[in-house]
Amino acid sequence: MKEAQRTMTNIDTWTVPATAHDPALHLRRQRAAPGRARGAALYVHGATFPSALSLFFRFDGRSWADALNDAGFDAWGFDFAGYGESQRYPAMAGPADASAPLGRADAAERQLANVLHAIRDIGGSTASLHLIAHSWGSIAALRCAASAQHVLASLTLFGPLATRDGTAQDAPANPYQATAVAATALPAWHTLTLWEQYRRFIADVPRGAPPLLLDRHIDAWAQAYLATDPASTTRVPPAVQVPSGPAADIAALRSGEALYDASRIRVPTLLVRGAWDSVCDERDVMRLRRELDAAAVQSRVLNQGTHLMHLETGRGELQRAINEFLIGYTP
Repeated sequence: MKEAQRTMTNIDTWTVPATAHDPALHLRRQRAAPGRARGAALYVHGATFPSALSLFFRFDGRSWADALNDAGFDAWGFDFAGYGESQRYPAMAGPADASAPLGRADAAERQLANVLHAIRDIGGSTASLHLIAHSWGSIAALRCAASAQHVLASLTLFGPLATRDGTAQDAPANPYQATAVAATALPAWHTLTLWEQYRRFIADVPRGAPPLLLDRHIDAWAQAYLATDPASTTRVPPAVQVPSGPAADIAALRSGEALYDASRIRVPTLLVRGAWDSVCDERDVMRLRRELDAAAVQSRVLNQGTHLMHLETGRGELQRAINEFLIGYTP
C-alpha cells in the first residue's frame, strides 16, 4: 500500500491497491493529538459525494474530523471507487448505457472490507475501531460489520436506508431517490449538477423554517464538490459523474429487496435520523431496530435535521451525539 505525501502534520493518506474487481481507493487519516487517541472512527460516505465533502469538509474552519480528534479519535475516511480521489471504474470513461449500474452493494462491501484490512495493516489507534456510515453507506456498513465484528467496537448509522414494501408511498419523495424504475434499468453512471444537489439540501426543510445551510457554506461546498471530478466543468451545466450502483441499490430496497441481514449484527449500534428526513423516516428506524434484535441499539432524532444533517447548522448536535456514543463503547 502506497503512502502519499502528507499535506498537514496530522494527516496521512494512502492508496489501497486495485484488485481484480475494484479500482484503487483513496484512504485518509486525521490523527488526534499525540497521547490523546483513545480509538479510531472510520467514516463511510453516501451515494453522491466523497469523504472530503463530508467528514473532512471545513465549515468556518472546523470539520467533523476535528470534532472526532477533540474527543480522542483518529478520524479515518475513504472514497468508494468512482468518487473523490479514488480511481474511477473503467466503464465510467465510456457511454453510460454501456454496462449495468456500477458500484452496487457487493462492490461497496468488498471495498469497505479492503479498507478495514488496510487500517489494520497500518495500525495505530485501532484497538477500538468504530464504524460510522451515512445513508447508502449504511448498506455496505451493515453487510461488512456482520463479518468484521471482531475488529469493531461499535456501529453508527445516520440517515440509514431500510427495506420497504414497494407500495405507492415508497415512490421517490426527494431528488436523492432519483428513480422509481427497476434497478436493472439504470445506466452505469450518471451526473449530478449543483442545482440537483441544492434541491436535495432544501427539499425536506419545512416551508417557513430557517435555512439549514448558510449561503457562504453552500457556495464553498459547491465549488469543492465540482473539484472532486476533474471533468465537471467540461459539462454544460457543470456536473459531477458518479456511479449509478447506489441509485440501483436504493431502488431495490424501496421495492422490497433485502440487501443486508441486520440480525447478524452483534456490536453496539446507534441509529440517528433527522426529524425532517424523508429518505430515512421513523418507520425505517423502527424496522432497523427490530432487525437489529441481537445488538444493543440506541437511537437519536435531531429535531431540526434532514438527510444531510452532517452538513447543516445542527451538525454539532450530531457530532456530540455520536462522540458520546463512541466514548461509551471505548475501553
